[in-house]
Amino acid sequence: MEHLLGIDAGGWLDKGVTLVVAVVIAWLIERFVIRLMHKLLDASNLPSASLFINIARAVIWVLALLSVMRPVFGVDPAGFVAALGVVSIAVSLGMQDTIANIIGGISLMLSKAVQPGDYISVGDVTGEVTDVNWRSTTVMMRGGAREVIPNSVLSKTALTRITPWSVGYCGVPIAVVPGADLNAVADECCRVAARELADLLDPAFETDVIFTAFTAYGTQGEVRLHVRRDVVCSTAQDRLARALSGRPWLASAL
Repeated sequence: MEHLLGIDAGGWLDKGVTLVVAVVIAWLIERFVIRLMHKLLDASNLPSASLFINIARAVIWVLALLSVMRPVFGVDPAGFVAALGVVSIAVSLGMQDTIANIIGGISLMLSKAVQPGDYISVGDVTGEVTDVNWRSTTVMMRGGAREVIPNSVLSKTALTRITPWSVGYCGVPIAVVPGADLNAVADECCRVAARELADLLDPAFETDVIFTAFTAYGTQGEVRLHVRRDVVCSTAQDRLARALSGRPWLASAL
């Protein structure tokens, strides 16, 4: 009896040592791999690099678990992997949207199609990308509203990158009576805009006026404004329209 207990005790000791050694080796490999990945990902300026770090960490520990299943727990790793595959299929069927978001997020990060700081337009959403993670992309619209777009939707929807010139562009249509001096009208519109909208305009761009067509009421044109990123276009348009109202060169309608 004592002999048998000694054998069992020795067997459990061997298993314990094997488990500890496997954990230590996995921990050392994890530290080395994660440190190396941090250097590579930081050099690539890849957003949400923690996703790839966590995937690598999970793979290392799964492999460590499989390596000790037979010597420590007496379980066939092949059978465990097969059972895990069946469970994974069942889980994936119930988490199709989440898996699609993860795959879409990885695709967006690797391709760098969308990065924080970009200005994009997707459907009815237009604004600055503030965050790209493994599930969704956050876009801040003018006025401060934030739109969270699932990556599965973003990866399948056509998006438009907005140039710096177009980010704060606001147009105010005008109609000028026949015979008016268009150069004088353009100069006056620019002066009024500079005076009345000084706190709203983006100093990186100049205000100008273009004339595009002739109508039954006169010449059709547009005052082209560029407002700061935190300004709603309608605010600037309303203020300029009020400031120009009643000018003698304005036609009664477009």
